[in-house]
Formats: sequence, structure tokens, C-alpha cells
Amino acid sequence: MFFKLFLAFTLIPFIEIYLLIKIGGQIGAFNTVLIVILTGLLGASLARLEGIKTMTKVRDSLNRGDLPAEEMLDAMLIFVAGVVLLTPGFITDLTGLALLVPKLRYRFKRWLRRKFDEWLDKTNGRGGMSIRF
Repeated sequence: MFFKLFLAFTLIPFIEIYLLIKIGGQIGAFNTVLIVILTGLLGASLARLEGIKTMTKVRDSLNRGDLPAEEMLDAMLIFVAGVVLLTPGFITDLTGLALLVPKLRYRFKRWLRRKFDEWLDKTNGRGGMSIRF
């Protein structure tokens, strides 16, 4: 896990900087910065819209007496998308925008659920966590 986190925190910024330099060399620094700013503005407005829709769904679920588990997962992913969109770069912006599209977010939620279920199966077969010191 440490190695994966290390790669994520070193490799992704390296690729982002490389892409910013390469694209900036092709279309110019001003245009590159403008694209990054525009994707940030687009992402912020999409995050706001999706957040409002999701919070309305949470309120409706609570009013019906249901547990809004799916809606809360949506809210978390929308929050993550907003945080990722704050990071300047093309890969992070595309990732954040993808998480804001409901159909893509739904696919990502299904993938997360499968990974979580696999993790639970691996822990000790009963769904509980085995803690080792």
C-alpha cells in the first residue's frame, strides 16, 4: 500500500508537470493556463450542480426513512472530484470531470463496491478486519 501511495504522490505530479510543459510548448503558456482555469470553472459549476442534486436525494431518502447510503457515496465522490479539480493539471481535471458525470460515477461506484467486497473477503472470510501488529 505504501508503494502505491508513493507512486501516486510522485508519479502523478510528474506526469502532470510533463503534460503542462509539453502542451504549453505546443499551444503556448497562456492558452495552457486558460484551459486549466476553464476546466476548473466548469468542474466547480458541475460539482455544485451535482452536489445540490445529491443533497436533494439525501433529504428525500431521509424523509422516506431510508438510509441514504448510495447518495452519501455519491456525495463523497463529488467531494473528491472537487478536490481533484483544485489540483492544476490535465489528468486530474479529466478525472475530476469524469467523477462528476453521473453515468461514469455510477460505474466507478460499482468498481469501488467490487474492490471493497474483495477486500472484505480477503481479510478473514467473515467480513471482519483482522488486525496484525
